Amino acid sequence: MSELELQIGRYLEELARRQASPHTLESYGGDLRQFLEYFTPPESEPPPLAQFGVLEIREWLADLYGRAPRAPLSAVSIRRKLAAVRSLFRFLSREALIPMNPARLVRTPKAPKTLPDVMTAEQVNGLIDAVAADKFERPHPARDRAIFEFLYGCGLRVSELVGLSLEDVDRAERWIRVRGKGKKERQVPFTSQAAAALDRYLPERGAAPQQRAIFLNHRGGRLTARGVGGIVKLYGILVNGDSSIHPHSFRHAYATHLLADGADLRAIQELLGHARLSTTQKYTQVSLTDLMEVYDRAHPKA
Repeated sequence: MSELELQIGRYLEELARRQASPHTLESYGGDLRQFLEYFTPPESEPPPLAQFGVLEIREWLADLYGRAPRAPLSAVSIRRKLAAVRSLFRFLSREALIPMNPARLVRTPKAPKTLPDVMTAEQVNGLIDAVAADKFERPHPARDRAIFEFLYGCGLRVSELVGLSLEDVDRAERWIRVRGKGKKERQVPFTSQAAAALDRYLPERGAAPQQRAIFLNHRGGRLTARGVGGIVKLYGILVNGDSSIHPHSFRHAYATHLLADGADLRAIQELLGHARLSTTQKYTQVSLTDLMEVYDRAHPKA
């Protein structure tokens, strides 16, 4: 085993000890394995750690850009891969295995500023009503409805939704305790519709006494983010014929609809668990875009 491969393994073990999310472990692990493969040509070893500098990392980045049209990568994907490598070299520097972190000096590629596609309130309500109507002979309709009500009613990330346990819900006061990015906790209110959906689902949940997860799969284990994504996509196709709907679509809709109805941007930031207000402000741009479309259609001088 090469020195680089050994230290990548140690770094991922440290991430696991720090209770990084399964998604982070999977994505960072994949990115760092690709980094290792690039510097390990057939029948050779990667260079010693001390030989990695800015030029070597820029060479690797250039290869990522040069994959198009073979396997084009988005700027967002390249930024994530560079973040994984930076974090690895920060770990190596902290362990005194290298004198400095060369990845820190590599400029981050700019990501295009895109606005999220947002469903209207009518589209969201129509989809949730169709789920509640239970017309598709799904095995767990009460669970599915509760999933949609909490995704839209609380603006949760899918990882936050599947991480909910029974003790995280205050059914009397209608609050849930949410564990967001970086293990940061926040409290989020939930709607009367979500409360009703939860009241209907919990008696049917049928979990073993030691199972505390709220949302379960067909084997009685905690539902995964991938499982929720499949459920949402299936209903998107069945109801709207749209395979692009995903769990995060409801988080976008939650924030945009709150803002459109006069909610304070700082309050929305708290509800969403955003560390920076600038992340929340993208929903302002969505609302302005919608407003301009209405203006262009309706104003006689537009």
